Amino acid sequence: MTSDAKAPTVTYRQALRVWIKVALLSFGGPAGQIAVMHRILVDEKRWISEQRFLHALRYCTLLPGPEAQQLATYIGWLLHGTRGGITAGTLFILPGIVAILLLSMMYVYRTGMPSWAQLVVDGVLLGLKASVIAIVIEAVVRIGRRVLRNPVLIGMAAAAFVAIFFFEVAFPLIVLGAGLLGWMLGAFWPALFEPPPEKSGGEEGKPAPVVDAAALADTVRPTWFRTLRVLAVCLFLWWAPVWLAAWFLGTEHVLVREGLFFSQAAVVTFGGAYAVLAYVGQQAVGRYQWISQDEMLVGLGMAETTPGPLIMVLQFVGFLAAMKAPGSLPKLTAAILGALLTTWCTFVPSFLFIFVGAPYVERLRSSRVLKHALTAITAAIVGVILNLAVWFSIHALFAKVSSFHFFGALRVLEPQWATVRPVELVIAAGALVAMLVFQRGMLTTLGAAALVGLVCKWLAA
Repeated sequence: MTSDAKAPTVTYRQALRVWIKVALLSFGGPAGQIAVMHRILVDEKRWISEQRFLHALRYCTLLPGPEAQQLATYIGWLLHGTRGGITAGTLFILPGIVAILLLSMMYVYRTGMPSWAQLVVDGVLLGLKASVIAIVIEAVVRIGRRVLRNPVLIGMAAAAFVAIFFFEVAFPLIVLGAGLLGWMLGAFWPALFEPPPEKSGGEEGKPAPVVDAAALADTVRPTWFRTLRVLAVCLFLWWAPVWLAAWFLGTEHVLVREGLFFSQAAVVTFGGAYAVLAYVGQQAVGRYQWISQDEMLVGLGMAETTPGPLIMVLQFVGFLAAMKAPGSLPKLTAAILGALLTTWCTFVPSFLFIFVGAPYVERLRSSRVLKHALTAITAAIVGVILNLAVWFSIHALFAKVSSFHFFGALRVLEPQWATVRPVELVIAAGALVAMLVFQRGMLTTLGAAALVGLVCKWLAA
């Protein structure tokens, strides 16, 4: 695979430093991570235009798997071709891989941890988990201001929120419905779905984006030969570890079963990280009985409070599953291999989707019909992200949440007000004020929240 696109103004070394920064700041699940990339790449560095960013985001939201990591891979590919995409996509998940692996080992061997170390870990995680609420809400506000430009788009976002939060409509159906509605309404009122004109110069005195609306028009030439070549390489890399595990350990070993299951999950779970978690939670807990429901929640807490995609919780699942059934391997060795194989089978398909599909998607940017449909889809996605923000806030701030269904379709979540978590509520509110009112950066907010959480745990000890 050769580099298909280059942005000569941005050197690879410059991009490498920025992707490391993005990776270390990628807290808050998909919404927070997308907001981080938008702030750094669009607002601060001006490496990519608003339209180009949203165009890439629309495509990634249509794919199965982690959309934030796919978006990083896509933009890395825009800047420096295949090498840039691999670098951006890999660095985006690398801190999470290391963090989740260390936390998984600490969880398994936590009984031997000194009490002061456990207090420090619990305190820091308490502050980070509460501040994530503020990060996700700030992301909804930031993206909504840019995307929802008229009452029709606002209405579509609201309808998407109601559909997924109250009626539990599947995300693919929301995307399909929004796209069809944008296509139909755009035929009669195209101005409602046209993106704002891209300025030739900088915005508010800033320089023009490096990758503007006209870039790559002639350099990206999707061909069947290139598509088949990329497909063959990615498929080989994807399945090689699973084949090796089957060869040396047998087809019934837990590592092989993990490879097959998480490969399947990578291609059927549309709807982002939470859709993946719902599917894996059901299968890993109920069908395979690799982990318990409580352990799944512990993994989710780890993923929420460490950098990297929320879907990194799957690595924790793979770690515990292999630890409990190591076969002929030592327990810790099997657990580490299970965690790494799970991560490999989860993310390699995302590279395949981007490197195969991105050149074709770039060619379709000039299609007005596609623009109208994707603009409507983007508006609906704001409602979906709002759903995630509300869902996570309710479950993070209340120890008990009841779910009721009316008329067989309408779902209402009712938090038990007596179980409110006051410490998390105060930290989340403070973080939200810091980011929205005082415009504090994410790193500063996370650091302050972690410190407050540590102090609260120390006082309560």
